[in-house]
Amino acid sequence: MARTSEFDEAGARFLAAGRIAVTGVSRTPGSHGGNAVYVGLRKAGFDVVPINPAATEVEGDPAYPDLAAVPGGVAAVVVATAPSQVAATVDQAVRLGVGYLWMHRTIDAGSVDEAAAARAREAGIEVLVGGCPLMHRDAGDRGHRVMCGVLRVLGRVPR
Repeated sequence: MARTSEFDEAGARFLAAGRIAVTGVSRTPGSHGGNAVYVGLRKAGFDVVPINPAATEVEGDPAYPDLAAVPGGVAAVVVATAPSQVAATVDQAVRLGVGYLWMHRTIDAGSVDEAAAARAREAGIEVLVGGCPLMHRDAGDRGHRVMCGVLRVLGRVPR
């Protein structure tokens, strides 16, 4: 029996939190990692909303300019923007009382801002740095789960 990792447990809490916002989703379907996360979570049955300040619709669904504009609010946020934009998202999440934040990262720097992650943690937000929610067994597709397995073997599973 496989031991449950901190990553697994934190991912389960994130996915169970409630409505999830995905920032950095592009107006052009399939053109950005944020779109893959958004579509994957939607396909897996999660209550998910796209955030894009320049769009009213993303992947056929209503989009919102920021977290504050989402009717009913959100419980969790996947950050899939440039690192330079992460701090503003964290500030807004803190003001809105968001409980969970996942800074998306695959191979490159992704959407990680360590100082913003520390600020979010200080405010009581549970933060996952790196990886992707689609790597989690409750949300992922086979390819993402294989990627998670490879990262486990390499000792690089996000924390």
